[in-house]
Amino acid sequence: MNKTQLTLIALTSLLFACKEKPKNTNPLGQPDIISVKVAPISSFGVTNSIQVTGLVGTENEANYSFKIGGVISSILVDEGQFFKKGQLLATLNTTEIAAGLAQANLGVDKAARDYARAVNLYKDSVFTLEQLQNTKTALDVAKKTSEATAFNQRYARIYAASDGFVTKKVASVGEVIGGGMPVLMTGSTQKTDSYLLKVGVTDLEWAGINAGQRAVVYLDGYPEQPFQATVLRKLQSADAAIGSFQVELKLQMGNLKPAIGMFGKAAIETNASENKTVIPFSALVEADGETGYIFTPKGTNSVRKVPVTILKFDNKNVYLKDKLEGIDRIVISNSAYLNEQSTVKIIK
Repeated sequence: MNKTQLTLIALTSLLFACKEKPKNTNPLGQPDIISVKVAPISSFGVTNSIQVTGLVGTENEANYSFKIGGVISSILVDEGQFFKKGQLLATLNTTEIAAGLAQANLGVDKAARDYARAVNLYKDSVFTLEQLQNTKTALDVAKKTSEATAFNQRYARIYAASDGFVTKKVASVGEVIGGGMPVLMTGSTQKTDSYLLKVGVTDLEWAGINAGQRAVVYLDGYPEQPFQATVLRKLQSADAAIGSFQVELKLQMGNLKPAIGMFGKAAIETNASENKTVIPFSALVEADGETGYIFTPKGTNSVRKVPVTILKFDNKNVYLKDKLEGIDRIVISNSAYLNEQSTVKIIK
């Protein structure tokens, strides 16, 4: 045997020695046996919940404005500032309003003199009854005009109707503003539980929600703290801007005061309940979104991989949307180390 042949034999032996061993085998080439535990399929009555998102608001929101137009003289609160019921919030420049009230009062004085003169002239048979009545009507009109002007003067100031805070300052000092145009947008904190989470739902979800149903809410400002809530009301028409139906959840915030507009997520518990298949976390593999896989025994020493659709999770279990037809047991340990070529040993 020549040198070249010896080299070829050596290389061949090396290749066989370096060849990758089959999967699921031990160093001796024997199949790996993976010990697993199995458990029967369980099902429980699961209360359906609706997952929603929305923004924090208050139960009573108000847009404060002046009754009449004019030049804004002062705004005494800033955005985010809290105020008390009866507190003065803003005023108009009253120069023009005061002049109008003085003019109306002068008109009342003149009408009163005219009426007194008419009474005397009527007694002397110089004025007719019609002329006397006309002067009396003119006096009454002047008085009502003065009352209306005085009323408008009182509403040249904005006072808080309840405890609350400013969510937005729409106008500024020196602006000319018309009557009824918003100056301050506010939220009421008259009650400690006046905070709401306003969420949008679909038509089908809206039909399954009723006032009084419980919900659990998580706010971005307090990410680790769940808040209990109840459905306060559901609006009877869709929001034209976003096309969804609006539902308001009353939050139980305790002493916390979240910012208006804070983002939140909620799970609303409906009254409907269904039997759902429940498996432990250890049985689920390759979970991705709503899909995942489990293993079920096949014969005495092998397993079969089965796809499942996930409904939801809790602290211990995974709830499946569909029933596992034809499956009565699943693998609940060492699932991460299995594939359909694995050799298993079922242990108790």
